[in-house]
Amino acid sequence: MITSQHHRALVVSATWTLLLLFLGSIVHATGSSLACPDWPTCYGSMMPAMVGGVFWEHLHRLVAGGLILMWLLTGWLIRRELAPASVLRGWVAGLVLLLVQAVFGGVTVLLRLPPAISTAHLTLAFLFLGLAVVLAVATSPHRTDPTGLSPSVRVALHHWGSTAAGLVLAQSVLGGLVRHLDAGLACPDLPLCLGQLVPPLEQPLVALHFLHRVTALVTGIVVIATALTVLRSPARGPLRRLAWSTILVLFFQIALGVASVAAHLAVTPVSLHTLGAASLFVATVVLAAWGRLPSPPPSGEPAPMVVT
Repeated sequence: MITSQHHRALVVSATWTLLLLFLGSIVHATGSSLACPDWPTCYGSMMPAMVGGVFWEHLHRLVAGGLILMWLLTGWLIRRELAPASVLRGWVAGLVLLLVQAVFGGVTVLLRLPPAISTAHLTLAFLFLGLAVVLAVATSPHRTDPTGLSPSVRVALHHWGSTAAGLVLAQSVLGGLVRHLDAGLACPDLPLCLGQLVPPLEQPLVALHFLHRVTALVTGIVVIATALTVLRSPARGPLRRLAWSTILVLFFQIALGVASVAAHLAVTPVSLHTLGAASLFVATVVLAAWGRLPSPPPSGEPAPMVVT
């Protein structure tokens, strides 16, 4: 089984994006978002003194720049290895997302962290991550491995996985708004909010925080239903392990959300909470993409490559 170089590059790009999201969360949690008040330089330099908040903010920028270079290398490998046109189109879409996201990052700094722009910056990062993951699955040499899934189960997995991924994305965007509007402690108690099952929703920040919690509950139910679609089937191998891993990441993410509030938004749980959301998004996108994979072709014919 031959693994293409562009598939490896796509996996690296997706992993790199997870690191970038994690660093971005550290930047905000440490109050370093404006440690470099100018853009694209930092105090007029491309290599400022890496101390204090500048370390985290400029490191985030350097890693973001590295991701763009990695994506360009991925595109070169896609063209050199004559990947299907659908993969090339996906790569072009990813490049556009990356460049727009970089501009949003600069605007965020220059406009002094407006919540709407900052949240859009985060949303674009998640969209790029999802695209990179779909392309990585589509180009994987394991895409036609027999998994014991019937066509009907594949369809159900794709539908549940897509719904779960959409909910995780929406929940992450809500989390970004909670973070950028400083609503993280609008409900300082758990499991209630201000001592009530349903808090006073006329307070905007309380309503936003409460919506984040309610959406988390709905998202968790759908994620578990998606994993159970696999676990109740005859699926085996990597797909079954992924289903169990998805459930594990979900409960880890819930624990991190609780810890973030209990620790009054300490840097470690808050940053890991963002990483957990991104990891859960990756897992659900993979499950959805796997549900769209073609069945193993008969008589040794090459299978078509599907990109959702």
